[in-house]
Amino acid sequence: MDVRIEEGWKHKLAPEFAKQYFETLTHFVKEEYSKGPIYPPAKLIFNAFDLCPFEKVKVVIIGQDPYHGPGQAHGLCFSVPDGIEFPPSLVNIFKEISDDLHAVAPASGNLERWAQQGVLLLNATLTVKAHQAGSHQNKGWEQFTDAAIRVLNDEKEHLVFMLWGSYAQRKCEFIDRQRHLVLQSPHPSPLSAYRGFFGNGHFSKANAYLSENGLEPINW
Repeated sequence: MDVRIEEGWKHKLAPEFAKQYFETLTHFVKEEYSKGPIYPPAKLIFNAFDLCPFEKVKVVIIGQDPYHGPGQAHGLCFSVPDGIEFPPSLVNIFKEISDDLHAVAPASGNLERWAQQGVLLLNATLTVKAHQAGSHQNKGWEQFTDAAIRVLNDEKEHLVFMLWGSYAQRKCEFIDRQRHLVLQSPHPSPLSAYRGFFGNGHFSKANAYLSENGLEPINW
């Protein structure tokens, strides 16, 4: 199956595109888009991969679902396009960055600037029905995104995995912690941010690790 995705990722994930589950998933997703609003726009389903080529990945942040409100999702976990109000979790992410790095909070919630520096902003499920969180879970996306995480774990060195909340932590249980830095904390959601997301220092820890291993730190 010919999938429109960044060439490095296309090569690494080619075995997945040939599997039956991916064909079934593709049919399901196309059918869903034909019926009504699905997010993100179809051309942005693989935006996380397109903006952060395999060879450039330095940091991996795992989300669960795309945002399911109009205009919010654009294929990068936790991110919203320019001009869109910050969702609560993103507000808390920016608060932690400000506290951790003594940085001024940005005016835009668009995290493309992170992706272009090597931050893979990967949702476990890459599509969702409007206003129905979790509606495209268990259709095959999780198997696909597991494969992406596995190839990163197996073929790269000195990655930073930021795993916020139990879902992300379970999804990345197989990461080799001898070769990569795994940072874990509660989720930035208002329901859990005060239980350990605030004060986790993940952004400064990530940059210190990258620098120690001869990699350019991220301008968060």
